[in-house]
Amino acid sequence: MSKQLHESEAEIFRTAMGDVEPLAAEHAEPYRQRPPPLPRPQPEAADVDEGPAPLAESEVTTHDYLLFARPGIQKRVVAELQRGRIEPALEVDLHGLRVAHARALLGDFFADCRHRRVRCARIIHGKGRRSDGNQPVLKCKVNYWLRLHEEVLAFCSAPRRDGGTGAVYVLFRNPDKGSDRGPRF
Repeated sequence: MSKQLHESEAEIFRTAMGDVEPLAAEHAEPYRQRPPPLPRPQPEAADVDEGPAPLAESEVTTHDYLLFARPGIQKRVVAELQRGRIEPALEVDLHGLRVAHARALLGDFFADCRHRRVRCARIIHGKGRRSDGNQPVLKCKVNYWLRLHEEVLAFCSAPRRDGGTGAVYVLFRNPDKGSDRGPRF
């Protein structure tokens, strides 16, 4: 919608603009070309970060009661696991074994859990009272190994009736949702 000026308004405008000179350019300045993008230098092969650094065993502290849950696991599910309301379908007894044998047996146990599509299992690691310095060797190792395994969503010490602090309940990723990831033991 254009608005027409009356003759008197146009005359007032011309009088006000009488000594103004028009600009030399009739059109706007042309669009300025941007310089072409320069590619970022690629890092050397040794500098490439392949994800988060693996968890060092010294970074994991082992308390008398074990409790671990991956981010995103509901507190209600962890509470049910702690109370023993999720029934373990399989169990393995590691206490009294050497570390290398226990790790191999745990690897076979995880493979069996995947094959049988187990959602919850119990691992008996013992309390370590007969270890050197009364430090539970297998308990510390199991605490570390379970954190490395991507299929383990959560674990906690079992209730007293199922071994107490000498055993853990392990909650595995839903076999229908998860892919075959994580380190093998």
